Amino acid sequence: MNKEIPPCGDLRRPACALLFDMDNTLFDLVGAQVAACESVVRHLGHEDGDDLFLYFLTGSHGFESTENIRQYMEERRIPTNGMYEQACRIYASEKLRYITPYPGVKKTLAAIRARGFATAVVTDAGHADATLRLGKCDLDPFFDCVVTCDKVGIKKPAPDPFLAALDMVRARPDEVLFIGDSPRRDIEPCKKLGIRTVYARYGDRFSKTRDDIGADFVIDRMDELLSIIEGIPVSRSASGP
Repeated sequence: MNKEIPPCGDLRRPACALLFDMDNTLFDLVGAQVAACESVVRHLGHEDGDDLFLYFLTGSHGFESTENIRQYMEERRIPTNGMYEQACRIYASEKLRYITPYPGVKKTLAAIRARGFATAVVTDAGHADATLRLGKCDLDPFFDCVVTCDKVGIKKPAPDPFLAALDMVRARPDEVLFIGDSPRRDIEPCKKLGIRTVYARYGDRFSKTRDDIGADFVIDRMDELLSIIEGIPVSRSASGP
């Protein structure tokens, strides 16, 4: 059982915008990656999809880099000439195919927009990947803007992506809430900036090992966000930039 973390945020302070992490907050990217890895290893004549996924978790190439597939193949003496490029295509197409919104995401985003909040995505994904994933989930109409790592030149937990989003929605830090699944990349930097935070515990695969997240609110389903925003006054019209 996860430890219960009671909400402690200030519901009285008005807000005009909500900022969202994307991967594992709006949809299960990890689950899609695992399924894609299984498809790749089957194509290569192996059955250790979990072993390939470990390269994405612990390798030196980054969580999204297909160089993890190359390393997996080389260490198993699988010829990379021609097969590597095909494996990468399979990985990319299968990962995108398996990406679907978490339950309640569309309903929640629609309610947020109906209340007049501005909305933005702040993600470590590149612009091309963010566009494909939000489009696959039919979520792009719910957001005024998307801040990607290649737009600002640096990834979270650096403050730059959050500050760029604040500028785009024309809001002060104390006027927004940020919703994300990563204590280190989402919750901690937002707290330093004075942004109220909502920890999406459902998207954090390490949530059972966490003790003190330090978030203002904790949700175990996206639609639990509705009860939080219902208590927060809208400070001004926030129909987007």
